Amino acid sequence: MDEKHQQLPLPQPMNMNPPQRVSIFAKARRLLLIAAVLIASFHLVAVPFMPKSFLECNHGSTTKALVPFEAHIISKCPDTRHALRNLILPAMQKVHDKVDFQLSYIGKPTANGGVECKHGPSECIGNIIELCARELYPDPKIHLGFVMCLTKDYPQIPDRALIEDCALEHAIDFNKLNECAARDETAHGIELLRNSVQRSAEVCLYSIC
Repeated sequence: MDEKHQQLPLPQPMNMNPPQRVSIFAKARRLLLIAAVLIASFHLVAVPFMPKSFLECNHGSTTKALVPFEAHIISKCPDTRHALRNLILPAMQKVHDKVDFQLSYIGKPTANGGVECKHGPSECIGNIIELCARELYPDPKIHLGFVMCLTKDYPQIPDRALIEDCALEHAIDFNKLNECAARDETAHGIELLRNSVQRSAEVCLYSIC
């Protein structure tokens, strides 16, 4: 109503015609009343017969693709601990339901099909244990929590007591972890690590720490 009234030319004070102004306001009130009646009638008559999906504005697919979120780490590294604690975990707490999270590990493939790890064979074992946790428990809330638990005491990786404690804390079956890492005489675990290292190499990450 205000917009319609503002579009009318303002009369000069000396020529103001009170009967005409009363007529204009009365007409505006009638138009608003008609509009209100139409809206009320629409809700009473039409809305009950509309599909629920239409009323919820589901006119198209509302499924949104998850955004890729990757972190490239190594298990026995203080920088990994800082990155997990200060960057990755805080980010995941905010966007865990909007991202496709993946941890990849950094190393160097060897000519014989193996992997060379920055801090030696013990780090390779730690990386494999963490990759097995991800394979067995794809939910990031589980396997990322487990990785963070190990990383708090990264110099002790892959100490059995540390792995058992962190597995218990995050409801992970230690025996299944061990079976994953040792499957096919460790070939399965090495393959997991090799594929992960290859992924990191694709984004030009070869070394940290």
